[in-house]
Amino acid sequence: MFSGVRDGEGGDECETRVESLLSPSFPVTVKFVDITYRIKLQSTESTASSILSSIIGSKPPRKSIEERTVLKGITGVVSPGEILAILGPSGSGKTTFLSFLGGKLDGKFAGTLLANGQKVTKSIRRKTGFVTQDDLLYPHLTVRETLIYSALLRLPKTVSKREKVGLAESVLSELGLNGCGDSIVGSAFVRGISGGERKRVSIGQEMLVNPSLLLLDEPTSGLDSTAAYKLVTTLRGLARKGKAVVATMHQPSSRVYQIFHSVLLLSDGNCLYFGKGSEAMDYFSSIGFSPAFAMNPADFMIDLANGVTPDLKLVAGQVETQGDAQKPKLKQFLISSFNKSLAPKVKANVLATITTEVAQNPGTKRHDSELCTTWTDQFSVLLRRSLKERRHESFGGLRILQVGATAVLAGSMWWQSSACDVLDRVGLLFFISIFWGVFPVFNSVFTFPQERPIFIKERGAGMYKLSAYVAAKAIGDLPMELVLPTAFTIVAYWMAGLRADAFSFLLTLGVVLYSVLVGQGLGLALGAAIMDAKRATAVASVTMMAFLLVGGYYVRKVPHFVRWLKYTSFTYYAFGLLIHIQYRGAQSQWCNGGGGGGAVMELPGPALCVGALAAMLVGYRLLAYIALRRVKV
Repeated sequence: MFSGVRDGEGGDECETRVESLLSPSFPVTVKFVDITYRIKLQSTESTASSILSSIIGSKPPRKSIEERTVLKGITGVVSPGEILAILGPSGSGKTTFLSFLGGKLDGKFAGTLLANGQKVTKSIRRKTGFVTQDDLLYPHLTVRETLIYSALLRLPKTVSKREKVGLAESVLSELGLNGCGDSIVGSAFVRGISGGERKRVSIGQEMLVNPSLLLLDEPTSGLDSTAAYKLVTTLRGLARKGKAVVATMHQPSSRVYQIFHSVLLLSDGNCLYFGKGSEAMDYFSSIGFSPAFAMNPADFMIDLANGVTPDLKLVAGQVETQGDAQKPKLKQFLISSFNKSLAPKVKANVLATITTEVAQNPGTKRHDSELCTTWTDQFSVLLRRSLKERRHESFGGLRILQVGATAVLAGSMWWQSSACDVLDRVGLLFFISIFWGVFPVFNSVFTFPQERPIFIKERGAGMYKLSAYVAAKAIGDLPMELVLPTAFTIVAYWMAGLRADAFSFLLTLGVVLYSVLVGQGLGLALGAAIMDAKRATAVASVTMMAFLLVGGYYVRKVPHFVRWLKYTSFTYYAFGLLIHIQYRGAQSQWCNGGGGGGAVMELPGPALCVGALAAMLVGYRLLAYIALRRVKV
């Protein structure tokens, strides 16, 4: 499908256009001065005290709102062609600060953030790439497909499809991914490419927009030292093309550390060092802290940020650091030393440097002002991607075995049943309505919760409109959702000996498929509203259990105070339609043989059933759309 550019059909003009799209973007110098960030934490009394209060009838526990400062006056700068590494222990504020630079946080901010001497604009945000710590990728797509679909969605509509594919191929080569281009990405449960290759794919998705500023959260997490070094070397190559690169690091190796141009060391939201990576050890030595033997500078600095100095050669008169009780004193000393000696120089240097505005070339300015692809193009790409990703799950051997075995078992249990065995046949029809109500609900309820991280990432990047995404998901699942129930109906219907005419069979098949579509919509709505796989499954279980009980088979005279429930059950209407198809115009066939009490069942009319299912078919998907609009991106 995407072979046109790979086979050289694009020509010299296409290659020239791709090269221009990959040419270095306008450089951006980012300055941050006295950045402070606060969040509000709500706490309540303990659960035990809450229960006790409710028992004795006292007032409910009051919520106390506590404000916590996560970042405390961070100052520094990152320039084009440089890699800024943010070091620090877990909980030091690294990811929070990176998210702040990427504009992905809400809350109380203080301080100044500038890009090329001006406030950060939407144009700069669009030229900012953000690579999360977790690789948010579709596991069953190949590396090449992942990059091509991202290019088709992210690049503006003035770039032709051929050029977008060519750009994806160029990024593939630039990141050294040609060898695994046709391998699936994989995940923790699906075997695919290695962790380092997967991280490069995530970087490649951001490289498609040719970012001026590239932000990466823990890019070497989970990689061995060799893979980490190769990855950071790749980042150095990107920086040399005029990009400013900022990456959080937990504990880089010594040779990885030597690649960094600048280092920002954080501890509990405080800055302990900012400056050139090669000068960090000299600074700490100047304030009285140096290792007793040669060691990785990153290890030494993170030990200090943790308040731990096991291998320290102390200068006389400095803080003693033996025992946990001395950790706060060491941290406070490091903070105080930085604020007194280095922070004023850093701040003066940042404020004194006047950044001249870099003129944007016409191509960059045009891309920034344009919208993304059209709704039709977004829908088309999302539909193809959904079909490729979902086919592995929908047509898995286990699912085919599940449906096939159930069809054969049902056909065998009701083998060539007699028309007068009303209760037996009604039982089969009820089983069909319930099975093809429950099955699609539980297949689709996981769709949005499983894709929530990718959905938030892509929607945050403005890759497509929500309506295109929902429509593609609803329509993309149809081939997979409808093939198996069609096969089930063919096997079970004729084995059970139901009305042996093509019209009745086609009507039955239509009702089953209709019910499947409504059940799929209910699953999508529940998943979108709850956005948690476990809780959505629990709610779906209770819902379908209620539909089972009020479906009109187990209890025919439902008490008045719960009778309204059956009118909310799509399986109730599907069951009614199936009965009307088998016994239409032949009420005398509802004979009493075998205890045929079915003749007195309360059934809705066919028109009401069709209308109610149509309303649910549209309504459930509309609810899913509304629920997804509430998801913060």
